[in-house]
Amino acid sequence: MRIGFDVSQTGEFKAGCGYFAESLVRHLTRTGIGNTYILYPTFGSGYWDPDWARATFLPAAEPNVVRGLGHASFEDLDAFWADPPADLEQQLGMPDIVHSNNFFCPTTLKRARLVYTLHDLAFVDHPEWTTEANWYTCFRGVFDASMYADHILAVSDFTRQRFLDMFPHFRADHVSVVYESSRFVGAAQKERPPKLDQLQPRHFWLCVGTSEPRKNQRRLLEAYARLRASGETSDPLVLVGGAGWLMDDLGEWIRELNLVGYVLRLGYVDDDSLAWLYAHCTAFCYPSLYEGFGLPVVEAMSLGAAVLTSCTTSLPEVIGDAGVLVDPADPDAIYTGLRALAGDESFRANLRDHARERAQGFSWARSAAQVLDIYNGLLAGSERRGSSPDSTERMAVLGVE
Repeated sequence: MRIGFDVSQTGEFKAGCGYFAESLVRHLTRTGIGNTYILYPTFGSGYWDPDWARATFLPAAEPNVVRGLGHASFEDLDAFWADPPADLEQQLGMPDIVHSNNFFCPTTLKRARLVYTLHDLAFVDHPEWTTEANWYTCFRGVFDASMYADHILAVSDFTRQRFLDMFPHFRADHVSVVYESSRFVGAAQKERPPKLDQLQPRHFWLCVGTSEPRKNQRRLLEAYARLRASGETSDPLVLVGGAGWLMDDLGEWIRELNLVGYVLRLGYVDDDSLAWLYAHCTAFCYPSLYEGFGLPVVEAMSLGAAVLTSCTTSLPEVIGDAGVLVDPADPDAIYTGLRALAGDESFRANLRDHARERAQGFSWARSAAQVLDIYNGLLAGSERRGSSPDSTERMAVLGVE
């Protein structure tokens, strides 16, 4: 097979979409012997990395991997996909499969089968948590996928069911759950990076996630402030993650809670630093309001962190009984969970053991094998979702005459 694969978000400051794409294709190239992988460093009109030539994923040691079409500017990229050329598939390298990983969905493929990764539907369920531009990009991509994709990969059963609830015209047997896993499995433990010298092992709380409303950092800070005020912890809270949206006032919130000097905002950190933080925190705190999967949770579990996370959306599916589950909308519940962890080291140690065991149930190698089976099944079968429904058909799906 010739597999065209979207790696547009795998650059230096990647988040969930990028980690999924890079981790999956790493294992696909090792598993799918005989296949050729064409990696697209720019793909779709919603995202362009100006440093794609250097930063997007391209394994140097894999002879069956080539770099696909890239665009010199966002304007070039946007123009290309706004009106795709007649020879689109030739320019994409004549792939048998095109796999989209970044919400964007091509709509003019004629020959290639289209596989679409669905990360979440938070932008539909809670549009107040995102910007209008991001909402439009994400909704257009998912809607187009419901019309044009041959197969959809949902990152959790929760996400799969939300998609089928929202787009009931799409065949359920064409939506598969493909779980994410930790990229730190099997990695050797390293010494503490010098930039983290101010942190003592098992004496800091950790939260990892892009700074945006659904990650719920504000309620976590409120609960943590209460824990400090009650004298039940003196450990600092470390916040890790890149800047997102609608959270420019987070520093002001920290000052209002009298937490200046007790909250360390490290921003985006490298993998060695993140692995050390996961492995040595007092506990990992992830009271997210909404997740499609929750990759930081399985990463933390794989490195033996005691985990506090939410009892909603996909997170119970990931954590099982290996962590403390709380109502993320209730600061009192988050505080109670933190208090249970703060006061009992034996409880935390037991959770760390359970977390490592639970994390072993997630495997990128197994997910890659599953995806290869889907690719092979699409090429072996004659049935497709459909090629290019016109606007009348699209409106009929939505119930609009």
